[in-house]
Amino acid sequence: MEPTTPSKHELRFSFGKNWRDYLRSLNTHKIEQAENSLRAMLRVRNLEGKTFLDAGSGSGLFSLAARRLGAKVTSFDYDAVSVECTESLKQAYCKNDAYWTVLRGDVLDAQWLASLGRFDVVYSWGVLHHTGDMRRALDNARSAVKDGGQLFIALYNDQGVQSSFWKAVKYSYNRLPASVRGALILPALARIWGPTLVKDTLKLSPLRTWNSYSMERGMSPWHDVLDWVGGYPFEVAAVDDVIRLMDGKGFALSNLKTVFGGHGCNEYVFHRTTGR
Repeated sequence: MEPTTPSKHELRFSFGKNWRDYLRSLNTHKIEQAENSLRAMLRVRNLEGKTFLDAGSGSGLFSLAARRLGAKVTSFDYDAVSVECTESLKQAYCKNDAYWTVLRGDVLDAQWLASLGRFDVVYSWGVLHHTGDMRRALDNARSAVKDGGQLFIALYNDQGVQSSFWKAVKYSYNRLPASVRGALILPALARIWGPTLVKDTLKLSPLRTWNSYSMERGMSPWHDVLDWVGGYPFEVAAVDDVIRLMDGKGFALSNLKTVFGGHGCNEYVFHRTTGR
């Protein structure tokens, strides 16, 4: 059973359209960086013999990375265009691969998610805070992890007043006609990247950080800016709150990468210690 198609009146960023544009720039280097980021955060050399659920697959890049690392992959996304992106990536790199399944589904639908079974690795990077019910999405995602398995999530950092400001920006962006959204994108670009560009310019290398952005996860700085400005629904979480919540559900933190109080996502890897 697939999720209900979003109402034309529902305020939601077109994540899939942004990912479709991103895929035009995808190359071998970015795929390798995605693989490296999975290895580093999960602290593994490969995923041979593992099952991998990509909850909110977006472009499909990390599903592809997991498959190349040897996992049996199940990918799903709520956004129909994101599903098309993931399927197109599968057909381009792993055509007719029986060990990679692409579906349309909703992480908020606990019954549907349970029908997929449980996985060695459940991966959901920058997704759960865009569902409109982050807490329920997190509960459902953790329920899909096998005993002894891993949950790798990334959630927006809680910046207090600044987070409220960005929520207003995102809401406004999605309410505005497409023809005038640049009025929000350009100031946001200056706010997010301005200090870094100034520092790099003073070091006589004005685009050094921008050009090396893909080195970490294979992502694109421009498409991540669009995602950041437009990404709505939008929720945030403090690191201590997430750790405390997961510990109470039988999960122990095994790896953490934070943005040190800034904007963006904190990355968590939890190990399931009990069947709770």
